[in-house]
Amino acid sequence: MKRPSIPAIRNSKRRDGADPLVMVTAYDAPSARVSSEAGVDMILVGDSVAMVVLGYDDTMQVTTDDIAHHVAAVARANPNAIIIGDMPWMSFHVSVEETVHNAAKLIRAGAHCVKLEGGRKRLPMIEAIRAAEIPVMGHVGLTPQSMNVMGGFKIQARQAAAARSLVDAAKALEGAGCFAIVVEGVPDAVGRMVTEAINVPIIGIGAGPDCDGQVLVYHDLIGLENRFKPKFVRRYGTAYDDQVASVTQYASDVRSGAFPGADETYQANDELTEALGLYGSQPED
Repeated sequence: MKRPSIPAIRNSKRRDGADPLVMVTAYDAPSARVSSEAGVDMILVGDSVAMVVLGYDDTMQVTTDDIAHHVAAVARANPNAIIIGDMPWMSFHVSVEETVHNAAKLIRAGAHCVKLEGGRKRLPMIEAIRAAEIPVMGHVGLTPQSMNVMGGFKIQARQAAAARSLVDAAKALEGAGCFAIVVEGVPDAVGRMVTEAINVPIIGIGAGPDCDGQVLVYHDLIGLENRFKPKFVRRYGTAYDDQVASVTQYASDVRSGAFPGADETYQANDELTEALGLYGSQPED
């Protein structure tokens, strides 16, 4: 499978006959290889690495260097998918110059484009990044970096006015040149409305079935993350339980002496054992 191009993604609207886009949020080389072999279109190296991999309570703790580290790991797998570097909190909030510098750091680490959260207030940053020849994906709706303002991870655009405001924000991002937009945590009707109103693909996560594509976190969909399950997640595997069972069996085999066995042992030849004075030796009483 050949990696899609940014222009090809930009033109992938379901209403025009395109297949739905598949995006996975992943953070390392093994998950990137699996995702590539499975045929996903895009791999997002998301700031959710903070909670999923690094053990933080929210996404606010990771830095651009953290994301660049994980982007590089994904890129080393050379997946047949577009790699998106997520711009973390405070990497695009201070100045245009710092924003472009941080975006460039993710590109140099191996990303093909970047994603940032927010609506109209982010337009100068988006335009500056694009002026540096870096493609940008937008993100509106439930934006985790704004969790303190939003009062937590709460569904957005539940009222008509808020839904129209979200559509306006998405239109502004499209006008600024975003090649695609993530819409997170909104009612299905709002996901459908913004998808119909925008000419670039809308990637949904908890935004209903009518978007131009969907994204889930790798650890969620394979069942490796089992501490909580958002409503929009579907488990496609039992990776956590499988790994617990594997490690439990390993521990049992070590304690019983069943591991390592002959198949896992490098056998010394007779010449070596004789030279070491071990040939035919018997254990002392």
